Amino acid sequence: MINKVILVGNVGADPEIRTLETGVKVARVRLATTERIFNRQTQEAKDHTEWHSIVLWRGLADVADKYIRKGSQIYVEGVIRSNEWTDKEGAKRYGIEIVANDLKLLGRRAEGAPSYSAPAPAMAPVVSQPASAPIPPPISADDPDDLPF
Repeated sequence: MINKVILVGNVGADPEIRTLETGVKVARVRLATTERIFNRQTQEAKDHTEWHSIVLWRGLADVADKYIRKGSQIYVEGVIRSNEWTDKEGAKRYGIEIVANDLKLLGRRAEGAPSYSAPAPAMAPVVSQPASAPIPPPISADDPDDLPF
């Protein structure tokens, strides 16, 4: 069975970076992907944007912390994870997130952000998690600001 997602999109806000009590770093990135949908009847094209919650662990979180900012264009490979939690009001909540295992920084950047163009060895990092590395459980959300989506 296969659970794999590939996304290329633009980051909607600076990454949220946290370090867990165990010292493991985790980042959450909101990623927008947009597709153009053409209506043959009206002869009009409309853009449809989907927002994705991307979770990056350990080394990928370090890369997000150092290089990703609002407006950055990134390539992400990962797996889809669904999770459920209880919010502060006691209501059951559900969410979907992408747990990344590969990340590539692409050319587009936010206004005012430093450029990462450099000679080949120093190009923007490409970081992958080893395939055998276990994927940590979803981030628990104890308050609305910590929701995974």
